[in-house]
Amino acid sequence: MRGSFGFFGKSTVAALALATGLVAGGTMIGAGVAVAKDAKPAKVTNSPEFIKIAQTLQKPVADVAASKDKAAAAALVPQLAAAEASVKTAADRIIFGQWQQQIGAAAEDKVLQQKGLQNMADSGQLPADKQGLVTYFLGVTAYQNKDYPTAVKALGPLVAANYSDDSAAEILADAYASQNQAPQAIEALKGAIAARKAAGAAVPDSWFKRGNLIAYQNKLGPQAIEMATMQVESQPNALNWLGAGQLVREFGNFSKEESLDLGRLFLRTGALDNDPKYTEREFIEYIQAADPRRLPGETVKVGELGLAKGALKSSDPFVTDALSQARGRIAADKASLAALEKDGRASPTGKSAVATADAYLSYGEAAKAEEMYQIALQKGGIDADRALTRLGIAQVDLGKYADAKATFAKVTGVRAPLAKLWSVYASSKVQ
Repeated sequence: MRGSFGFFGKSTVAALALATGLVAGGTMIGAGVAVAKDAKPAKVTNSPEFIKIAQTLQKPVADVAASKDKAAAAALVPQLAAAEASVKTAADRIIFGQWQQQIGAAAEDKVLQQKGLQNMADSGQLPADKQGLVTYFLGVTAYQNKDYPTAVKALGPLVAANYSDDSAAEILADAYASQNQAPQAIEALKGAIAARKAAGAAVPDSWFKRGNLIAYQNKLGPQAIEMATMQVESQPNALNWLGAGQLVREFGNFSKEESLDLGRLFLRTGALDNDPKYTEREFIEYIQAADPRRLPGETVKVGELGLAKGALKSSDPFVTDALSQARGRIAADKASLAALEKDGRASPTGKSAVATADAYLSYGEAAKAEEMYQIALQKGGIDADRALTRLGIAQVDLGKYADAKATFAKVTGVRAPLAKLWSVYASSKVQ
């Protein structure tokens, strides 16, 4: 992750100077010391010691800032170091910090740049509308220097206050993660997301991706699932649905039953429409979970879709065998549904009813599936979380989105994160 954010170049110095109003040739006071225009919110003065030093340094600094000559800048670095002892007042500090930042950038000395930015920020003399910008540059420069505590200290308050530059939140999170503080990184991103939403603005997709990556790399299952779910809530596109589902499965300890309902979510959200190189595994897992001997109709539907999209190959023995088995079973399977439904209604437990509902759902008969799942839940003796998940799926297919969300909310255990994704999908259908 580190190295994703570019270092300041010489052009950044000019941009910073223009944006802050801090320029080397600013208003003259005292014995010819250059200070920033409008940079003093309170009455401050330069110390005699600094004025004396400034008389010799002001022009060389201004010349280097204008020319961006690396060799000339490097020659000034020792002089700046020697002059630091003359900094006595806040007015001295902001000017000296400006010099350090400019000469550090021209000399490609990032440590000196950071010192300059720190002095500018600490001086208390920046205009209120420029403090954030300088603090942001300080945080970024500290991050680039691998001074992660300073980066966190500088960027944390900015991000919490919804700083306008989107990169601030990612850099803050990465600074935490670089200190082996992945949970704090995720919390920082969640805070940034909350602040951006509170401001009524769109949340960058890159924030979710950064959170997903940090959580995944650090094996933070709950946080990875939470970030992935937030991502599809914010931007429910096909690729995000695929990534969210894969993360939920990765940390969800799924059996083939959960994988089946994840495949169904992928099918409905368009996740299986992604590039075949990303979906081949998903089609195979879906077919394995459906099982041509158990749900032949759904197996054929998914297998043929995978072939049509180029994710599966007709030369693959696994695919041809699964489709051959499934096609040979469909007629008999459909013919048995009436008897299975009769048994499900009459049985004292919900086992036959849930099996009937599963069959109806696999053939796209959502209304019958909904009724039989409800009967199964009333009778009991079944995996209630599984039945509730599939009842919610049937209700989604029927366009009963409010009912579906209420059903998904009842799901507990290992299926709860999967049900949450289904609930997000149901919400997206009514927006």
